[in-house]
Parts: sequence; C-alpha cells; structure tokens
Amino acid sequence: MQVIINGIDGAMGSVLARIIEKTDDMEVIAGVTPTGADGAYLTMDAYQGPADMVIDFSHHSVTADLMEYCVKRNLPVVVCTTGQTEEEMECITRAAESIPVFKSGNMSVGVAITAKVVKEIAAKFGACDIEIVETHHNRKVDAPSGTALMLADAVREARPELHYNLGRSGDCKREPDEIGINSVRMGNIVGIHEVMFGTNTQTITVTHQAHDRALFADGAVAAARFLAGKPAGMYNMDDLVAD
Repeated sequence: MQVIINGIDGAMGSVLARIIEKTDDMEVIAGVTPTGADGAYLTMDAYQGPADMVIDFSHHSVTADLMEYCVKRNLPVVVCTTGQTEEEMECITRAAESIPVFKSGNMSVGVAITAKVVKEIAAKFGACDIEIVETHHNRKVDAPSGTALMLADAVREARPELHYNLGRSGDCKREPDEIGINSVRMGNIVGIHEVMFGTNTQTITVTHQAHDRALFADGAVAAARFLAGKPAGMYNMDDLVAD
C-alpha cells in the first residue's frame, strides 16, 4: 500500500513515517508539509503520482483542501486531526459520499474500548453526575480534546438528554443534565482522559492514559489497512474494533 502522509514533519507524522518504514505491506510514497522539510511536497496538489491511501496528521484548517484532493483522486483518507469546525466537518461528510473516510476523535484502539465501557456505565448507572477531565501537553491547541468529545458523545448515546458544559467557571451551580468537560494543559503529557460517574454514595472512574504517541500512529496504520477496499462512507474506531 502506497501512503501519502499529510503533515509528515509533525510530531505524529514523523512517528507514523518511521512505523510504516518497518512494515512489509506499506510504504510512504510521498510526504506533504508547508515547510517542505526533507524534500516533502509543500501542498497536496503538488503530488500527483501513484498512491493508495492518504493519512492526515496535519491541522484541521487544511480539511477542505485535503478532502477536495482525495475526492478528485478517488483516494481513501484516514483523518487523524481533531478540532474541526462545523464547516470542516461538513467537508468531511460530503467527501464520504464519494470516498471511504476514516475519522475518529482518537486513533487509539484502547480509547475505542474505553468509549464502549463509558456508554454502558452511562446506560446502567442511573441518575448520576458525569464529569470528564482531559490532560495533555502544553503545546496542544484544541480544547476540549477530540477524545474528550468522543467519550462525551458515547455518554450521550446512552443519555441523549444531557448537554455539555465546557470549562465551568464563575457562579454556576452544576445542573443535573450536564456533562462537565474540563481541560488541563501541562508539561509533556501525551494524554489522560478520566470519565467520572458520581452519586451521593459512590463514584465510578474510567481512565485511559496514553504513554507514548506511537499508539496513535499504530492506530492510523490499523485504520488504513481497515479502510483499504471499503466502499465510500464514513468509518471510525467502532467499525475497526467490530471488524
């Protein structure tokens, strides 16, 4: 499988490139980055050579151009970026009508399993307060994290009446129908997500901790293998875990 990596010189793109170099069934056929580092292409359009898949570890601001390129070339794409605006998500949704698109708030298989557990607890634990705390390194630009929103969405699948309260502050009594989501940025923490379910008598806490960013690149490789040969449509980690 010949792979184009968009964002190849970024923290995750470079890790992904090293992992693919060690696989027998994939090769990096082209890299794209605005810096042009190490001979990479400056834009997606600059590369029109052979390719089977695009894996995107760049920035959500390039979503529209990325989707246009993949649709034009009929290339499946694994979108690993987070923080998309509503308009950018619409670009992804429209592209999925023509090509297979894999999009997940987190590329970790472990997080996908965590989301399933969280959904089950939300469905069975009854009326309880639900809080999510996510912690990442001090360079992360989007808050809350895509993973936190992914876990909150899992809760709402079981309890759709709940709404999100992002970064509670000031004089604001907690409402019974909210999911509190709070973001912490410090040091070089890869990612910690805690989902807490609390009543007056007990608390259940589900925690996922990422120890190495390579786990996201591993997930991207697994997603690319999963997406190969799939019909047009939107796919995510739930589909991969169930496959």
